[in-house]
Amino acid sequence: MRLHTFPEAPSPRRVHLFLAEKGMEIEQVVVDMRKGEHMSDAFAALHPDCTLPVLELDDGTCLSSCAAICRHLEAIQPEPPLLGRTDTERARIDDRDRWVEMNGMLAVMEGFRNAIKGFKDHALPGRRPVEQIPELAERGRRRFGWFMHDLDASLSDKDHIAGDDFSVADITALVTIDFGLRGLKMALPDEAASLKAWHERVSNRPAIRGA
Repeated sequence: MRLHTFPEAPSPRRVHLFLAEKGMEIEQVVVDMRKGEHMSDAFAALHPDCTLPVLELDDGTCLSSCAAICRHLEAIQPEPPLLGRTDTERARIDDRDRWVEMNGMLAVMEGFRNAIKGFKDHALPGRRPVEQIPELAERGRRRFGWFMHDLDASLSDKDHIAGDDFSVADITALVTIDFGLRGLKMALPDEAASLKAWHERVSNRPAIRGA
């Protein structure tokens, strides 16, 4: 089993933080996205969508979604549980993790990929040319602002994204917030006290600080 990755990119970072919280170490193959190595014929033969990360299993199966990769890693090493212990916990964590992806991560990607010069003709992942649309960049920024507002409200009565315990949903949200603040050059809203407290608390977890 080996992880094809580019640790500086947001999606691979989700898996790296998951591994750090688990205390797991696996073989890694760095695919330099800055040099376009993820668009090469060699990598496309492994994963036609040309996205990272990709977990290549010993039988040649390739997992390319963060959710699938984390679920496989949790099955290998259940402790500490990051996907929940009971059916209800697992469903709640899946639900909130998906909410963060849909309302946060996709908003940041929309704003980022439609604005950055390096993504000219690559506004969507993959090898097919897709032109940038400036209006989508602006919409992505608005959506990310709404996401931070809604996330702040949801954290007003709990310590973590999916309840009292730290989970993969917190990892997804942390990566989304950090990516949005940096990539869209935005800031946490001044009035978002609950979001700010959560962000500081999760950012300072030992495994995350050391990752």
